[in-house]
Amino acid sequence: MIDLLADRLYYVVAFLLLGVGTYTLIGSSNVVKKVIGMNVFQTGIFLFFITSAFVTGASPPLLTAPEPYVSPLPHVLILTAIVVGVSLTAVALGLIVRVYEEYGTLNEEAIRRVSHDE
Repeated sequence: MIDLLADRLYYVVAFLLLGVGTYTLIGSSNVVKKVIGMNVFQTGIFLFFITSAFVTGASPPLLTAPEPYVSPLPHVLILTAIVVGVSLTAVALGLIVRVYEEYGTLNEEAIRRVSHDE
C-alpha cells in the first residue's frame, strides 16, 4: 500500500489540495478566505490534470522523436485555465473591495444580515 502511494504521490497531493480547497470554501465565512480556497482547489485540479497527462518514457511530439509521444493538450488547457483563474481571482477581489466599502465587513453572515435589513 505504501509503495502504491509513493508511486502516486502527486495524485495524493492533488486530492489533498482539492480537499483543503473545498473545506475552505464551505467552512469559512470570510469571503477573502473563500477566494483563497477557490485558488487552492484550482491548483489541485491543475496538478491532477498535469499528473494524469504524464507518460513514462514518452517524448515530445516531434517528427524526429521516437514513440510514444506525450500529448501537449493537457498542458495547453492548464495554461489557459491558469489565465482564467487569475482573471477570476482579480474580479472576485475587486468585488470584495467594493462589498467592503459598502458594508464595512467581509463576513458573509453579516453582509446577509445588513442587506436583508435594508
